[in-house]
Amino acid sequence: MFWRFWSATAVSQTGTAVTAVALPLVAVTTLDASAFEVSMLTVATYLAWAVVGLPAGVIVQRLPLRGTQVAMDVLRAAAISSVPLAWWSGHLTIGHLVVAALVISLANVVFDVGSGTFLPTIVSREELTARNSLMSATHSATSLGGPSLGGLVVQLLGAVPTLLVDAVSFLVSAVLLRGLPRGSVPARADRPRMGPLIREGWRFVVRHPVLRTCMLGATADNFANGALMALIPVFLVRDLHASPALVGLLIAAEGLGSLVGAALAPWLTARLGSARALVVAAFCGAGIALLMPVGHGVAGMVLFAVANVGFGIGVVVFSINARTHRQVTTPPELLSRVVATVRFVSWGAIPFGALSGGVVATAIGTRGALWVACLLTLACPVLLWFSPVRRLRDLADEPAPPASVAPAGSSSR
Repeated sequence: MFWRFWSATAVSQTGTAVTAVALPLVAVTTLDASAFEVSMLTVATYLAWAVVGLPAGVIVQRLPLRGTQVAMDVLRAAAISSVPLAWWSGHLTIGHLVVAALVISLANVVFDVGSGTFLPTIVSREELTARNSLMSATHSATSLGGPSLGGLVVQLLGAVPTLLVDAVSFLVSAVLLRGLPRGSVPARADRPRMGPLIREGWRFVVRHPVLRTCMLGATADNFANGALMALIPVFLVRDLHASPALVGLLIAAEGLGSLVGAALAPWLTARLGSARALVVAAFCGAGIALLMPVGHGVAGMVLFAVANVGFGIGVVVFSINARTHRQVTTPPELLSRVVATVRFVSWGAIPFGALSGGVVATAIGTRGALWVACLLTLACPVLLWFSPVRRLRDLADEPAPPASVAPAGSSSR
Protein backbone atom coordinates (compact mmCIF):
# COMPACT_ATOMS: atom_id res chain seq x y z
CA MET A 1 0.00 0.00 0.00
CA PHE A 2 2.77 2.42 0.88
CA TRP A 3 4.43 2.10 -2.51
CA ARG A 4 1.21 2.76 -4.39
CA PHE A 5 0.64 5.79 -2.18
CA TRP A 6 4.24 6.88 -2.79
CA SER A 7 3.86 6.47 -6.58
CA ALA A 8 0.73 8.59 -6.68
CA THR A 9 2.44 11.27 -4.62
CA ALA A 10 5.57 11.25 -6.80
CA VAL A 11 3.62 11.59 -10.05
CA SER A 12 1.44 14.40 -8.71
CA GLN A 13 4.39 16.29 -7.22
CA THR A 14 6.31 16.11 -10.50
CA GLY A 15 3.48 17.83 -12.33
CA THR A 16 3.08 20.38 -9.55
CA ALA A 17 6.80 21.18 -9.70
CA VAL A 18 6.49 21.74 -13.45
CA THR A 19 3.63 24.16 -12.83
CA ALA A 20 5.66 25.98 -10.15
CA VAL A 21 7.82 27.21 -13.03
CA ALA A 22 5.25 27.35 -15.82
CA LEU A 23 2.48 29.30 -14.07
CA PRO A 24 4.61 32.31 -13.03
CA LEU A 25 6.23 32.27 -16.48
CA VAL A 26 2.78 32.44 -18.05
CA ALA A 27 2.18 35.59 -15.99
CA VAL A 28 5.63 37.14 -16.63
CA THR A 29 6.23 36.24 -20.28
CA THR A 30 2.76 35.72 -21.78
CA LEU A 31 0.75 38.35 -19.86
CA ASP A 32 3.65 40.73 -18.99
CA ALA A 33 2.63 40.77 -15.32
CA SER A 34 4.20 43.10 -12.76
CA ALA A 35 5.93 41.89 -9.60
CA PHE A 36 2.79 42.73 -7.62
CA GLU A 37 0.57 40.72 -10.02
CA VAL A 38 2.92 37.73 -9.74
CA SER A 39 2.75 38.08 -5.96
CA MET A 40 -1.07 37.88 -6.17
CA LEU A 41 -0.67 34.61 -8.05
CA THR A 42 1.43 33.26 -5.18
CA VAL A 43 -1.15 34.58 -2.71
CA ALA A 44 -3.89 32.64 -4.50
CA THR A 45 -1.76 29.51 -4.60
CA TYR A 46 -1.60 29.35 -0.79
CA LEU A 47 -4.56 31.44 0.39
CA ALA A 48 -6.74 28.40 1.01
CA TRP A 49 -4.60 27.39 4.01
CA ALA A 50 -5.64 30.60 5.74
CA VAL A 51 -9.30 30.17 4.71
CA VAL A 52 -10.15 26.46 5.04
CA GLY A 53 -7.05 25.07 6.72
CA LEU A 54 -8.79 24.39 10.04
CA PRO A 55 -12.07 22.93 8.69
CA ALA A 56 -10.02 20.67 6.39
CA GLY A 57 -8.99 18.58 9.40
CA VAL A 58 -12.63 17.85 10.25
CA ILE A 59 -13.53 17.25 6.58
CA VAL A 60 -10.76 14.68 6.28
CA GLN A 61 -11.85 13.03 9.51
CA ARG A 62 -15.46 12.65 8.34
CA LEU A 63 -14.93 11.52 4.72
CA PRO A 64 -13.24 8.44 3.23
CA LEU A 65 -9.60 9.37 2.69
CA ARG A 66 -9.22 7.67 -0.68
CA GLY A 67 -12.40 9.08 -2.22
CA THR A 68 -11.62 12.58 -1.00
CA GLN A 69 -8.10 12.53 -2.40
CA VAL A 70 -9.24 11.18 -5.77
CA ALA A 71 -11.87 13.93 -5.99
CA MET A 72 -9.25 16.58 -5.19
CA ASP A 73 -6.95 15.22 -7.93
CA VAL A 74 -9.75 15.46 -10.50
CA LEU A 75 -10.64 18.99 -9.38
CA ARG A 76 -7.00 20.11 -9.68
CA ALA A 77 -6.71 18.59 -13.15
CA ALA A 78 -9.81 20.49 -14.31
CA ALA A 79 -8.61 23.80 -12.87
CA ILE A 80 -5.13 23.65 -14.41
CA SER A 81 -6.54 22.51 -17.78
CA SER A 82 -8.71 25.63 -17.91
CA VAL A 83 -5.63 27.84 -18.38
CA PRO A 84 -4.49 26.47 -21.78
CA LEU A 85 -8.13 26.31 -22.90
CA ALA A 86 -8.59 30.02 -22.10
CA TRP A 87 -5.30 30.85 -23.82
CA TRP A 88 -6.19 28.97 -26.99
CA SER A 89 -9.55 30.78 -27.11
CA GLY A 90 -7.84 34.16 -26.62
CA HIS A 91 -9.42 34.94 -23.23
CA LEU A 92 -6.59 34.28 -20.77
CA THR A 93 -6.10 37.01 -18.16
CA ILE A 94 -4.25 37.46 -14.87
CA GLY A 95 -7.64 37.13 -13.16
CA HIS A 96 -8.13 33.69 -14.72
CA LEU A 97 -4.70 32.57 -13.53
CA VAL A 98 -5.47 33.79 -10.00
CA VAL A 99 -8.85 31.99 -9.90
CA ALA A 100 -7.32 28.75 -11.22
CA ALA A 101 -4.54 28.97 -8.63
CA LEU A 102 -7.13 29.54 -5.89
CA VAL A 103 -9.19 26.47 -6.88
CA ILE A 104 -6.05 24.35 -6.97
CA SER A 105 -5.10 25.77 -3.58
CA LEU A 106 -8.44 24.75 -2.04
CA ALA A 107 -8.04 21.21 -3.38
CA ASN A 108 -4.40 21.09 -2.21
CA VAL A 109 -5.42 21.84 1.37
CA VAL A 110 -7.82 18.92 1.64
CA PHE A 111 -5.49 16.60 -0.29
CA ASP A 112 -2.38 17.41 1.76
CA VAL A 113 -4.15 17.10 5.13
CA GLY A 114 -5.47 13.73 3.98
CA SER A 115 -2.01 12.58 2.88
CA GLY A 116 -0.42 13.60 6.19
CA THR A 117 -3.15 11.71 8.02
CA PHE A 118 -3.01 8.61 5.83
CA LEU A 119 0.72 7.86 6.06
CA PRO A 120 0.75 6.83 9.77
CA THR A 121 -2.09 4.35 9.06
CA ILE A 122 0.05 2.33 6.63
CA VAL A 123 3.47 2.72 8.27
CA SER A 124 4.57 1.49 11.68
CA ARG A 125 5.71 3.95 14.34
CA GLU A 126 9.29 2.69 14.06
CA GLU A 127 9.38 3.32 10.30
CA LEU A 128 7.87 6.81 10.34
CA THR A 129 11.15 8.76 10.31
CA ALA A 130 12.51 6.65 7.45
CA ARG A 131 9.27 6.87 5.47
CA ASN A 132 8.98 10.60 6.10
CA SER A 133 12.55 10.97 4.89
CA LEU A 134 11.68 8.99 1.76
CA MET A 135 8.59 11.13 1.15
CA SER A 136 10.69 14.26 1.63
CA ALA A 137 13.40 12.86 -0.64
CA THR A 138 10.74 12.15 -3.26
CA HIS A 139 9.40 15.67 -2.92
CA SER A 140 12.96 16.94 -3.22
CA ALA A 141 13.63 14.83 -6.31
CA THR A 142 10.47 16.08 -7.99
CA SER A 143 11.31 19.63 -6.91
CA LEU A 144 14.69 19.13 -8.55
CA GLY A 145 13.55 17.40 -11.74
CA GLY A 146 10.15 19.10 -12.15
CA PRO A 147 11.31 22.72 -12.51
CA SER A 148 14.17 21.65 -14.76
CA LEU A 149 11.73 19.71 -16.92
CA GLY A 150 9.26 22.58 -16.75
CA GLY A 151 11.83 25.16 -17.84
CA LEU A 152 12.91 22.94 -20.75
CA VAL A 153 9.33 22.26 -21.89
CA VAL A 154 8.49 25.97 -21.59
CA GLN A 155 11.53 26.73 -23.76
CA LEU A 156 10.30 24.22 -26.38
CA LEU A 157 6.50 24.53 -26.28
CA GLY A 158 5.76 27.75 -24.41
CA ALA A 159 4.58 28.33 -20.85
CA VAL A 160 0.85 27.70 -21.32
CA PRO A 161 0.93 24.27 -23.05
CA THR A 162 3.36 23.06 -20.37
CA LEU A 163 0.54 23.24 -17.81
CA LEU A 164 -1.07 20.21 -19.45
CA VAL A 165 1.75 18.11 -17.94
CA ASP A 166 0.42 18.93 -14.48
CA ALA A 167 -3.17 18.12 -15.49
CA VAL A 168 -2.10 14.68 -16.68
CA SER A 169 -0.11 14.07 -13.49
CA PHE A 170 -3.17 14.71 -11.32
CA LEU A 171 -5.25 12.25 -13.36
CA VAL A 172 -2.53 9.56 -13.10
CA SER A 173 -2.38 10.16 -9.33
CA ALA A 174 -6.17 9.74 -9.09
CA VAL A 175 -6.00 6.39 -10.91
CA LEU A 176 -3.24 5.12 -8.61
CA LEU A 177 -5.06 6.25 -5.46
CA ARG A 178 -8.22 4.44 -6.59
CA GLY A 179 -6.37 1.17 -5.91
CA LEU A 180 -5.86 1.97 -2.20
CA PRO A 181 -8.24 1.00 0.63
CA ARG A 182 -10.92 3.59 1.43
CA GLY A 183 -9.07 4.63 4.60
CA SER A 184 -10.53 6.56 7.47
CA VAL A 185 -9.64 8.42 10.63
CA PRO A 186 -10.94 6.88 13.92
CA ALA A 187 -14.51 8.13 14.18
CA ARG A 188 -16.35 9.40 17.23
CA ALA A 189 -19.74 7.98 18.10
CA ASP A 190 -21.18 11.31 19.31
CA ARG A 191 -20.25 13.18 16.07
CA PRO A 192 -19.81 16.65 17.64
CA ARG A 193 -20.09 19.85 15.64
CA MET A 194 -17.19 21.16 13.56
CA GLY A 195 -16.37 24.07 15.90
CA PRO A 196 -15.60 21.94 19.00
CA LEU A 197 -13.56 19.51 16.90
CA ILE A 198 -11.46 22.34 15.46
CA ARG A 199 -10.90 23.81 18.92
CA GLU A 200 -9.82 20.42 20.27
CA GLY A 201 -7.06 20.11 17.65
CA TRP A 202 -6.07 23.75 18.16
CA ARG A 203 -5.76 23.39 21.95
CA PHE A 204 -3.61 20.28 21.62
CA VAL A 205 -1.08 22.16 19.47
CA VAL A 206 -0.93 25.47 21.34
CA ARG A 207 -0.65 23.76 24.76
CA HIS A 208 2.15 21.45 23.64
CA PRO A 209 5.46 23.34 24.06
CA VAL A 210 7.34 21.55 21.26
CA LEU A 211 4.52 21.37 18.70
CA ARG A 212 3.74 25.03 19.31
CA THR A 213 7.38 26.10 18.88
CA CYS A 214 7.85 24.07 15.70
CA MET A 215 4.62 25.52 14.29
CA LEU A 216 5.76 29.08 14.99
CA GLY A 217 9.19 28.40 13.47
CA ALA A 218 7.60 26.96 10.35
CA THR A 219 5.27 29.98 10.19
CA ALA A 220 8.20 32.40 10.25
CA ASP A 221 9.97 30.38 7.54
CA ASN A 222 6.87 30.20 5.36
CA PHE A 223 6.22 33.93 5.57
CA ALA A 224 9.70 34.49 4.17
CA ASN A 225 9.15 31.69 1.66
CA GLY A 226 5.97 33.33 0.41
CA ALA A 227 7.89 36.51 -0.36
CA LEU A 228 10.67 34.50 -2.04
CA MET A 229 8.24 32.57 -4.25
CA ALA A 230 6.62 35.79 -5.41
CA LEU A 231 9.92 37.56 -6.12
CA ILE A 232 12.21 34.87 -7.52
CA PRO A 233 10.64 34.37 -10.99
CA VAL A 234 10.62 38.14 -11.60
CA PHE A 235 14.17 38.53 -10.20
CA LEU A 236 15.57 35.75 -12.38
CA VAL A 237 13.92 36.95 -15.60
CA ARG A 238 14.25 40.72 -15.24
CA ASP A 239 17.32 41.23 -13.00
CA LEU A 240 19.51 38.25 -13.90
CA HIS A 241 18.11 37.92 -17.47
CA ALA A 242 17.76 34.14 -17.25
CA SER A 243 16.04 32.19 -20.04
CA PRO A 244 13.04 29.96 -19.18
CA ALA A 245 15.26 26.86 -19.19
CA LEU A 246 17.71 28.56 -16.81
CA VAL A 247 14.85 29.75 -14.59
CA GLY A 248 13.77 26.13 -14.25
CA LEU A 249 17.28 24.98 -13.36
CA LEU A 250 17.83 27.77 -10.82
CA ILE A 251 14.51 27.16 -9.08
CA ALA A 252 15.28 23.43 -9.15
CA ALA A 253 18.41 24.09 -7.07
CA GLU A 254 16.17 24.16 -4.01
CA GLY A 255 15.06 20.65 -4.92
CA LEU A 256 18.69 19.52 -4.95
CA GLY A 257 19.12 21.00 -1.49
CA SER A 258 15.94 19.34 -0.32
CA LEU A 259 17.15 15.98 -1.67
CA VAL A 260 20.45 16.34 0.18
CA GLY A 261 18.58 17.42 3.32
CA ALA A 262 16.27 14.43 3.16
CA ALA A 263 19.26 12.09 2.82
CA LEU A 264 21.10 13.78 5.69
CA ALA A 265 18.15 14.09 8.07
CA PRO A 266 18.22 10.53 9.53
CA TRP A 267 22.01 10.69 10.02
CA LEU A 268 21.94 14.16 11.57
CA THR A 269 19.03 13.20 13.82
CA ALA A 270 20.79 10.06 15.04
CA ARG A 271 24.04 11.92 15.64
CA LEU A 272 22.78 15.18 17.14
CA GLY A 273 19.25 14.40 18.28
CA SER A 274 16.10 15.63 16.55
CA ALA A 275 15.93 18.96 18.46
CA ARG A 276 19.58 19.87 17.89
CA ALA A 277 19.46 18.82 14.22
CA LEU A 278 16.40 21.04 13.77
CA VAL A 279 18.07 24.09 15.32
CA VAL A 280 21.38 23.65 13.44
CA ALA A 281 19.56 23.19 10.13
CA ALA A 282 17.48 26.33 10.66
CA PHE A 283 20.54 28.50 11.39
CA CYS A 284 22.65 27.15 8.52
CA GLY A 285 19.84 27.33 5.96
CA ALA A 286 18.92 30.92 6.82
CA GLY A 287 22.55 32.05 6.84
CA ILE A 288 23.31 30.78 3.36
CA ALA A 289 20.01 32.15 1.98
CA LEU A 290 21.53 35.63 2.28
CA LEU A 291 23.58 34.92 -0.86
CA MET A 292 20.49 34.95 -3.11
CA PRO A 293 20.35 38.65 -4.02
CA VAL A 294 24.11 39.34 -3.95
CA GLY A 295 25.37 38.93 -7.51
CA HIS A 296 24.70 39.98 -11.10
CA GLY A 297 24.78 38.10 -14.38
CA VAL A 298 26.29 34.62 -14.42
CA ALA A 299 27.93 35.09 -11.01
CA GLY A 300 24.58 36.11 -9.60
CA MET A 301 22.99 32.95 -10.97
CA VAL A 302 25.69 30.78 -9.37
CA LEU A 303 25.32 32.49 -5.98
CA PHE A 304 21.54 32.22 -6.23
CA ALA A 305 21.80 28.48 -6.93
CA VAL A 306 24.19 27.92 -4.01
CA ALA A 307 21.88 29.83 -1.67
CA ASN A 308 18.85 27.92 -2.92
CA VAL A 309 20.59 24.58 -2.27
CA GLY A 310 21.65 25.55 1.24
CA PHE A 311 18.27 26.95 2.17
CA GLY A 312 16.58 23.80 0.84
CA ILE A 313 18.77 21.58 3.04
CA GLY A 314 17.88 23.55 6.16
CA VAL A 315 14.15 23.64 5.51
CA VAL A 316 13.88 19.90 4.82
CA VAL A 317 15.86 18.78 7.89
CA PHE A 318 13.64 21.06 10.00
CA SER A 319 10.48 19.77 8.34
CA ILE A 320 11.27 16.05 8.64
CA ASN A 321 12.03 16.25 12.35
CA ALA A 322 9.04 18.46 13.16
CA ARG A 323 6.63 16.33 11.11
CA THR A 324 7.85 13.01 12.55
CA HIS A 325 7.53 14.32 16.10
CA ARG A 326 4.02 15.57 15.35
CA GLN A 327 2.92 12.20 13.94
CA VAL A 328 4.38 10.23 16.86
CA THR A 329 3.17 12.55 19.62
CA THR A 330 -0.40 13.16 18.46
CA PRO A 331 -3.18 10.65 19.29
CA PRO A 332 -4.52 9.08 16.03
CA GLU A 333 -8.03 10.50 16.51
CA LEU A 334 -6.56 14.03 16.70
CA LEU A 335 -3.92 13.78 13.97
CA SER A 336 -5.92 15.15 11.01
CA ARG A 337 -6.97 18.18 13.07
CA VAL A 338 -3.47 18.74 14.43
CA VAL A 339 -2.05 18.58 10.89
CA ALA A 340 -4.72 21.03 9.76
CA THR A 341 -4.00 23.38 12.67
CA VAL A 342 -0.27 23.45 12.02
CA ARG A 343 -0.70 23.97 8.30
CA PHE A 344 -3.45 26.56 8.79
CA VAL A 345 -1.03 28.69 10.80
CA SER A 346 2.26 27.94 9.05
CA TRP A 347 1.12 27.63 5.43
CA GLY A 348 -1.44 30.37 5.98
CA ALA A 349 1.51 32.74 6.37
CA ILE A 350 2.66 32.12 2.78
CA PRO A 351 0.08 34.33 1.00
CA PHE A 352 0.72 37.18 3.43
CA GLY A 353 4.45 36.85 2.82
CA ALA A 354 3.86 36.84 -0.95
CA LEU A 355 1.65 39.92 -0.74
CA SER A 356 4.24 41.70 1.41
CA GLY A 357 6.95 40.79 -1.09
CA GLY A 358 4.93 42.28 -3.94
CA VAL A 359 4.26 45.49 -2.01
CA VAL A 360 7.91 45.90 -1.02
CA ALA A 361 9.06 45.18 -4.59
CA THR A 362 6.74 47.90 -5.87
CA ALA A 363 8.27 50.35 -3.39
CA ILE A 364 12.01 49.53 -3.57
CA GLY A 365 12.46 47.18 -6.54
CA THR A 366 12.72 43.40 -6.88
CA ARG A 367 16.32 43.04 -5.70
CA GLY A 368 15.73 45.19 -2.60
CA ALA A 369 12.60 43.20 -1.76
CA LEU A 370 14.56 39.97 -2.19
CA TRP A 371 17.10 41.24 0.38
CA VAL A 372 14.27 41.86 2.83
CA ALA A 373 12.83 38.37 2.23
CA CYS A 374 16.22 36.70 2.76
CA LEU A 375 16.75 38.60 6.03
CA LEU A 376 13.32 37.37 7.17
CA THR A 377 14.55 33.74 6.95
CA LEU A 378 16.58 34.47 10.10
CA ALA A 379 13.35 34.78 12.13
CA CYS A 380 12.89 30.99 12.41
CA PRO A 381 16.31 30.15 13.91
CA VAL A 382 16.14 33.15 16.25
CA LEU A 383 12.73 32.00 17.49
CA LEU A 384 14.07 28.46 18.08
CA TRP A 385 17.09 29.83 19.96
CA PHE A 386 14.87 31.60 22.49
CA SER A 387 12.49 28.63 22.89
CA PRO A 388 12.55 25.46 25.04
CA VAL A 389 13.68 23.46 21.97
CA ARG A 390 17.24 24.87 22.26
CA ARG A 391 17.70 23.07 25.60
CA LEU A 392 16.62 19.66 24.26
CA ARG A 393 18.57 16.94 22.52
CA ASP A 394 15.46 15.27 21.12
CA LEU A 395 12.07 16.86 20.55
CA ALA A 396 10.42 14.03 22.49
CA ASP A 397 12.42 14.93 25.63
CA GLU A 398 9.85 17.62 26.44
CA PRO A 399 6.61 15.95 27.64
CA ALA A 400 3.21 17.18 26.62
CA PRO A 401 1.39 19.41 29.11
CA PRO A 402 -0.03 17.34 32.00
CA ALA A 403 -3.55 18.68 31.59
CA SER A 404 -5.37 16.56 29.07
CA VAL A 405 -7.48 18.09 26.35
CA ALA A 406 -11.13 17.41 27.00
CA PRO A 407 -12.90 15.61 24.13
CA ALA A 408 -14.95 17.89 21.94
CA GLY A 409 -18.57 17.96 22.94
CA SER A 410 -17.89 16.94 26.56
CA SER A 411 -16.64 20.25 27.95
CA SER A 412 -18.88 22.49 30.03
CA ARG A 413 -20.26 25.68 28.56
